[in-house]
Amino acid sequence: MSKKIGIISDTHSLLRPEVLEILKGCDCILHAGDIGKMEVLDALRPLASIYAVRGNNDTEWAKGLAESLRFTIEGVEFFMVHNKKNVAWNLENARVVVFGHSHKYLEKMVDGRLWLNPGSCGRRRFDQELTMAVMTVENGSYQLEKIVIQE
Repeated sequence: MSKKIGIISDTHSLLRPEVLEILKGCDCILHAGDIGKMEVLDALRPLASIYAVRGNNDTEWAKGLAESLRFTIEGVEFFMVHNKKNVAWNLENARVVVFGHSHKYLEKMVDGRLWLNPGSCGRRRFDQELTMAVMTVENGSYQLEKIVIQE
Protein backbone atom coordinates (compact mmCIF):
# COMPACT_ATOMS: atom_id res chain seq x y z
CA MET A 1 0.00 0.00 0.00
CA SER A 2 1.42 3.39 -0.92
CA LYS A 3 1.55 6.35 1.42
CA LYS A 4 1.63 10.01 0.48
CA ILE A 5 3.90 12.16 2.65
CA GLY A 6 3.74 15.95 2.84
CA ILE A 7 7.16 17.38 3.72
CA ILE A 8 7.43 20.93 5.06
CA SER A 9 9.80 23.07 7.08
CA ASP A 10 10.26 26.60 8.40
CA THR A 11 6.60 27.58 8.65
CA HIS A 12 7.48 30.13 11.37
CA SER A 13 3.87 30.16 12.69
CA LEU A 14 2.29 30.57 9.24
CA LEU A 15 0.26 27.74 7.70
CA ARG A 16 -0.83 28.94 4.29
CA PRO A 17 -4.24 27.73 3.01
CA GLU A 18 -2.59 26.30 -0.15
CA VAL A 19 -0.22 24.23 2.00
CA LEU A 20 -3.06 22.95 4.18
CA GLU A 21 -5.00 21.96 1.08
CA ILE A 22 -2.07 19.85 -0.20
CA LEU A 23 -1.48 18.30 3.22
CA LYS A 24 -5.15 17.24 3.49
CA GLY A 25 -4.45 14.59 0.86
CA CYS A 26 -1.45 13.12 2.72
CA ASP A 27 -1.17 10.09 5.01
CA CYS A 28 1.85 11.50 6.90
CA ILE A 29 3.32 14.95 7.43
CA LEU A 30 6.99 15.61 8.13
CA HIS A 31 7.86 19.01 9.61
CA ALA A 32 11.60 19.67 9.71
CA GLY A 33 11.48 22.38 12.36
CA ASP A 34 11.05 26.10 12.93
CA ILE A 35 7.39 25.34 13.36
CA GLY A 36 6.77 28.59 15.24
CA LYS A 37 4.01 27.68 17.66
CA MET A 38 2.03 24.70 18.92
CA GLU A 39 -1.05 25.85 17.00
CA VAL A 40 0.66 24.85 13.75
CA LEU A 41 0.98 21.24 14.94
CA ASP A 42 -2.55 21.38 16.35
CA ALA A 43 -3.84 22.34 12.89
CA LEU A 44 -1.91 19.48 11.25
CA ARG A 45 -2.85 16.70 13.71
CA PRO A 46 -6.37 16.06 12.35
CA LEU A 47 -4.99 15.69 8.81
CA ALA A 48 -2.41 12.90 9.14
CA SER A 49 0.28 11.27 11.28
CA ILE A 50 2.94 13.86 12.12
CA TYR A 51 6.69 13.55 12.51
CA ALA A 52 8.17 16.85 13.71
CA VAL A 53 11.53 18.04 15.03
CA ARG A 54 12.41 21.15 16.98
CA GLY A 55 14.09 23.98 15.08
CA ASN A 56 16.41 26.69 16.37
CA ASN A 57 13.48 29.15 16.59
CA ASP A 58 11.18 26.71 18.38
CA THR A 59 11.45 27.87 21.99
CA GLU A 60 9.98 26.82 25.36
CA TRP A 61 6.74 25.47 23.89
CA ALA A 62 8.71 22.92 21.83
CA LYS A 63 10.88 21.42 24.59
CA GLY A 64 9.06 18.08 24.21
CA LEU A 65 9.97 17.76 20.53
CA ALA A 66 13.05 15.78 19.56
CA GLU A 67 15.97 17.47 17.80
CA SER A 68 16.23 14.50 15.44
CA LEU A 69 14.07 11.53 14.50
CA ARG A 70 14.57 8.16 12.80
CA PHE A 71 11.52 6.40 11.42
CA THR A 72 10.39 4.08 8.62
CA ILE A 73 7.39 4.59 6.35
CA GLU A 74 6.44 1.81 3.92
CA GLY A 75 9.92 0.33 3.98
CA VAL A 76 11.78 3.64 3.48
CA GLU A 77 13.97 4.72 6.41
CA PHE A 78 14.16 8.42 7.20
CA PHE A 79 16.41 10.59 9.37
CA MET A 80 15.10 14.11 10.09
CA VAL A 81 16.74 17.09 11.77
CA HIS A 82 16.29 20.84 11.45
CA ASN A 83 19.83 21.95 10.66
CA LYS A 84 21.92 19.82 8.28
CA LYS A 85 25.03 20.39 10.39
CA ASN A 86 23.35 18.36 13.18
CA VAL A 87 22.86 15.24 11.07
CA ALA A 88 24.04 12.08 12.83
CA TRP A 89 27.43 10.76 11.74
CA ASN A 90 26.00 7.28 11.53
CA LEU A 91 22.94 7.39 9.32
CA GLU A 92 22.75 3.58 9.36
CA ASN A 93 20.11 2.51 6.83
CA ALA A 94 18.46 5.90 6.38
CA ARG A 95 17.69 6.36 2.69
CA VAL A 96 16.20 9.84 3.04
CA VAL A 97 17.64 12.66 5.15
CA VAL A 98 15.15 15.50 5.68
CA PHE A 99 16.26 18.87 7.03
CA GLY A 100 15.31 22.54 6.88
CA HIS A 101 16.79 25.76 8.26
CA SER A 102 18.10 27.39 5.07
CA HIS A 103 14.64 28.05 3.54
CA LYS A 104 16.09 26.83 0.22
CA TYR A 105 14.79 23.73 -1.56
CA LEU A 106 17.44 21.04 -2.06
CA GLU A 107 17.07 17.57 -3.53
CA LYS A 108 20.41 15.80 -3.88
CA MET A 109 21.54 12.18 -4.06
CA VAL A 110 24.75 11.51 -2.11
CA ASP A 111 26.08 7.94 -1.90
CA GLY A 112 22.68 6.50 -2.75
CA ARG A 113 20.90 8.54 -0.08
CA LEU A 114 18.46 11.39 -0.78
CA TRP A 115 19.20 14.66 1.04
CA LEU A 116 16.02 16.73 1.02
CA ASN A 117 15.31 20.23 2.24
CA PRO A 118 11.68 21.06 1.37
CA GLY A 119 12.46 24.77 1.68
CA SER A 120 10.05 27.09 3.45
CA CYS A 121 6.31 27.33 2.90
CA GLY A 122 5.75 29.80 5.76
CA ARG A 123 6.94 33.37 5.88
CA ARG A 124 8.82 34.47 2.78
CA ARG A 125 12.50 35.12 3.33
CA PHE A 126 14.14 37.61 0.99
CA ASP A 127 13.06 36.75 -2.57
CA GLN A 128 13.20 32.97 -2.19
CA GLU A 129 10.38 30.88 -3.61
CA LEU A 130 7.98 29.17 -1.20
CA THR A 131 8.30 25.41 -1.49
CA MET A 132 7.39 22.06 -0.01
CA ALA A 133 7.59 18.46 -1.20
CA VAL A 134 5.26 15.52 -1.55
CA MET A 135 6.70 12.02 -1.54
CA THR A 136 4.88 8.82 -2.38
CA VAL A 137 6.40 5.70 -0.79
CA GLU A 138 5.53 2.08 -1.47
CA ASN A 139 7.35 -1.18 -0.80
CA GLY A 140 10.69 0.47 -0.06
CA SER A 141 10.73 2.83 -3.04
CA TYR A 142 9.70 6.46 -3.38
CA GLN A 143 8.83 9.21 -5.82
CA LEU A 144 9.34 12.87 -4.99
CA GLU A 145 7.60 16.00 -6.23
CA LYS A 146 8.72 19.58 -5.53
CA ILE A 147 5.81 21.95 -5.06
CA VAL A 148 6.15 25.71 -5.47
CA ILE A 149 3.53 27.69 -3.57
CA GLN A 150 2.20 30.65 -5.53
CA GLU A 151 1.26 33.80 -3.64
